[in-house]
Amino acid sequence: MSYIPLTNPDAVPGDHKALFDQINGAFGVVPNMFRAIGNSPAALESLWTSFGALGKGKLNAKLGEQIAVLVADINRCEYCLAAHTALGQKAGASVEEMALAQAGQSSDPRTQAALDFSAKLVKNRAKVSQADVQAVRNAEFDDAEIAEILAHVALNVFTNYTNVAFDVPIDFPKVDLR
Repeated sequence: MSYIPLTNPDAVPGDHKALFDQINGAFGVVPNMFRAIGNSPAALESLWTSFGALGKGKLNAKLGEQIAVLVADINRCEYCLAAHTALGQKAGASVEEMALAQAGQSSDPRTQAALDFSAKLVKNRAKVSQADVQAVRNAEFDDAEIAEILAHVALNVFTNYTNVAFDVPIDFPKVDLR
């Protein structure tokens, strides 16, 4: 049971309801994470618009989801691990690719560089070196893509903290943490 109530999307007014309607349109349901953070219209808008903005970015959805499962595992967020494993498969990643990403691994050198950088960002609380940034550049990521990797990590830290702090019930197929 969540530590805060899960907002009923049908019981909120105006713009708040419009956000929930958008989320429902994207997922076919309003996942519990959005219902938990949806206690605050401002927090919900921040979360939802961040997902939308990154969805229009240069990084493809598959890589975004691979980053998400790695960050979820590092932060011990079972909810995000379950959600992003499912979303990653929907974005074209295999079960094996998602499991490898959860462990910070990929057979693709470019993806590996993004995962290595993401892990350093989380584990070192953003304290990375110029050499760390250069390693991502050497994997043929441009500066816009490197900024988006950081944005994906930051957004996933927000969702991880939401789900862990509020003990949000998982409503995606469960995936075990490493």
